[in-house]
Amino acid sequence: MPPSQRIEHYENFPVASWLCPPRLRAPIAAIYHFARTADDLADEGDAGAAERLAALADYRRDLHAAAAGRVQSNGRWPQVFGPLAAQIRAFALPLAPLEDLLSAFEQDVVMTQAGAAYPDMAALLDYCRRSANPIGRLLLHLYGVQDAASLQQSDAICTALQLINFWQDLSVDIPRGRYYLPLAECTAHGIAVSDPSAQFGALRADEKSTKLIAACAHQARETMLKGTKLVHRIPGRAGWELRAVVQGGLRVLDKVEAMGAQALLQRPRLHAADAPAIVWRMLRM
Repeated sequence: MPPSQRIEHYENFPVASWLCPPRLRAPIAAIYHFARTADDLADEGDAGAAERLAALADYRRDLHAAAAGRVQSNGRWPQVFGPLAAQIRAFALPLAPLEDLLSAFEQDVVMTQAGAAYPDMAALLDYCRRSANPIGRLLLHLYGVQDAASLQQSDAICTALQLINFWQDLSVDIPRGRYYLPLAECTAHGIAVSDPSAQFGALRADEKSTKLIAACAHQARETMLKGTKLVHRIPGRAGWELRAVVQGGLRVLDKVEAMGAQALLQRPRLHAADAPAIVWRMLRM
């Protein structure tokens, strides 16, 4: 993980680190707890798919109630929607990105229940558009940065971080029935997958898998590089927070590329020894 304060339950989300402007810590924490709790509803515990989707539907209704200044109809998550309602009012937070996050979590439930894989990279990128990009757009809203170029660069960084997380977590996600390697990419590298639940679990650390992961990692890197100029558009300490996030993600990607198909068996991690390289890259930006 990058040097900034991060939480395991919701990847690639800076939460109230010392680099974060103090006045924005409360809204960032409120958005984080909204996302983390929804992610847990979709992913944690022993509930079945129907129960998870019903809980997310209740969660969505409580979001609408909070945005409208009403008492939550379910009242199951006051620790989430009380602070979030206050920050929606204080910062005029847009509802659409929060809705997009819930859409992505619902898709996670459906895809995992079906044991399904994404047919191609375009479908995976559409998922990233809803699962990752909303976070960047909400943060830009808080920073008062709303021009089209900055939004596009933010989307590139967030999508890249999501993709990096997928390729970092192959050894974790595949056994849990989450398949993010797109089928078209697999076919292009000579790996035919007709039954993801059986065949992704049987992937071997061979030359075909190495080339597949290298191609996916290359796309993630190219996507990240499209967004890096955003660090110069974000003011003050927040710009350094973003540098840490970007360079931490790229450092993880270095490790994924170095491991190749071994990433199917072991999760690449950052360690304290990576910090000097990350800081040096931050300074060079």
